[in-house]
Amino acid sequence: MPQNIAHSVQTTSLADILERVLDKGIVIAGDIKICLADVELLNIKIRLLIASVEKAKEMGIDWWQSDPALSSKAKAMEEENRQLRERLDRLETRLGG
Repeated sequence: MPQNIAHSVQTTSLADILERVLDKGIVIAGDIKICLADVELLNIKIRLLIASVEKAKEMGIDWWQSDPALSSKAKAMEEENRQLRERLDRLETRLGG
């Protein structure tokens, strides 16, 4: 008498895996050191965080908002700061001379 055995196959798509990783976040860390005759020539620390924007902000990571290369608002602020420094230098020169 044949028996029917139910098999459950769980498939996980790449989208499911990405959703889980981005929701929870994942950190990959490593160090690379190059030494020659007990003299350290190069030391590189590599830290990689993969997470969604919301998760990163929740963890207090939002460096892309203030990076002039990535944010037009940050670029405008950098230009304004440059102009203010130039103005301050001119005022200090007038007061000092």
